[in-house]
Amino acid sequence: MWLWSELCYSRWPVFGRMFPCLRRSVADRSCSTGHVEVRVRFAPSPTGFLHLGGLRTALYNYIFAKKYGGVFVLRIEDTDQSRLVPGAAESIEDMLEWAGIPPDESPRRGGPLGPYLQSQRLDLYSQTAQQLVSSGHAYYCFCSSQRLELLKKEALRSGQTPRYDNRCRHLRLDQVQERLAQGVSHVIRFRLEEDAEPFQDLVFGWNWHEVAQVEGDPVVMKADGFPTYHLANIVDDRYMRISHVLRGSEWLISTSKHLLMYRALGWQPPTFGHLPLLMNKDGSKLSKRQGDLFIQRFKKDGVLPEALLDITTNCGSGFNANRIGRRIDELISEFNPTKITTHSALLDLEKLAEFNRIHLQQRIDKKEQCRQLIEDLQAKIQQTYTELMQDSDVLQEDYIKRILHLRKGHICSLNELISPVYAYLWVCPSFSSQQVAALTTEGPHIALLVLRLIEKQGEELSVEQLNKNMKTVAKQAKSTKYREVMKLLRLALSGLQQGPSVAEMMVSLGRAETSRRLQKLLQISESTADQNLMNAVPSRPVH
Repeated sequence: MWLWSELCYSRWPVFGRMFPCLRRSVADRSCSTGHVEVRVRFAPSPTGFLHLGGLRTALYNYIFAKKYGGVFVLRIEDTDQSRLVPGAAESIEDMLEWAGIPPDESPRRGGPLGPYLQSQRLDLYSQTAQQLVSSGHAYYCFCSSQRLELLKKEALRSGQTPRYDNRCRHLRLDQVQERLAQGVSHVIRFRLEEDAEPFQDLVFGWNWHEVAQVEGDPVVMKADGFPTYHLANIVDDRYMRISHVLRGSEWLISTSKHLLMYRALGWQPPTFGHLPLLMNKDGSKLSKRQGDLFIQRFKKDGVLPEALLDITTNCGSGFNANRIGRRIDELISEFNPTKITTHSALLDLEKLAEFNRIHLQQRIDKKEQCRQLIEDLQAKIQQTYTELMQDSDVLQEDYIKRILHLRKGHICSLNELISPVYAYLWVCPSFSSQQVAALTTEGPHIALLVLRLIEKQGEELSVEQLNKNMKTVAKQAKSTKYREVMKLLRLALSGLQQGPSVAEMMVSLGRAETSRRLQKLLQISESTADQNLMNAVPSRPVH
């Protein structure tokens, strides 16, 4: 059983001695998952599509919920109406489902504590803001955007951090009522107090930020009637009964501000845990401008969701040990919150192909998942080679299954199997008599030798046995070396000069198709021989 207070005091005992009065309050709030219903949330803004950093935050929330028998909530924070991207909210939920970490409650799935779109909860924010105003913890601010811009420029000119000067905090009640009656545009600001208390973070331990000394009073309700993040997130966390807030460490400094708001409202705050950031391999911050980091792009490129989840946890912390190849059930069982460190996770996407190769191999080995791979590959083949396919047999389940098992461990993505390198599997290749002649003059003889060999092998071809027999065939050739024999057969089977072994090509294509392609080699060679004979016979003169 994991205790919130035990974790924090074991890491930061000095702070407990400095603030002995806090030890009791922390112990009272100690969160045993056996007594508190665990409810966590992923609350993205639909100002863009799901990014790899966002997926990682969602993943840790999902794992935490499932580890402790809790609920994973998806809440869409769409209060910044000016920056909304059409379709982004729906896409975010699509990508979570594709990744195998679907929310238990969401805009799509519903739930008992919805609605899960903030734009549908405006009355609740307005009521809370009015409660803060009535209790004296918030006030109306009538400062124009022009005045705020001048404050900002003046601060920058003097080398200071821009901040609101709290001017409207000191307005008399009659002044406020007069301006409200006149319909003057206004916002509501929260009154920051200078006695912010230290708080205990699940990852960073004891923290304390005296925000009132460095910030002006923050806006909690905008002039358009929509709340800011600072108000909306604490209201929703309260009414959605969120027990633990696991979010990026960029919000760590804002937590003292949020705790002041919880105190002003008389609410018990959730337990906070701030996750270290996911960074590029060189230590630079992941950016939404890096288009190749959107989850939709990974899906399009044939990356398996379990490979994405694996690499984002493997490069970070929160587990007793790291290893490649873990699936979501293993991530849940091996998750250990006390192992989350404050160090940023450095993501090396160059390793993603290897992660994908391992997870693709695991899928091929599992019957039901292999069947899904077959269906996916069938669709890709039809989309890519519809006009070129001469035989629909290449779409048969047994044929594709055989290819998947032969290429297992060699390919990193299904997309590789529809690339030109593997086109011979779906389309009969073309080659010329000149290409054959450049390799050997014994094309027909070698083709006949291999055809006889295949007849003796029976229906089931074996890579191991064929590899041995190919050496025997090469010895039976009169003047063609083993290397040229292999090049000739590769040309006849695939039209390529490189690729899998000739024996594997033959097993992949099967006995019947291999025979057909070798017959084509015979036909081309015989046609060339006939043409050479005709060219050698002198034509009769015309009288």
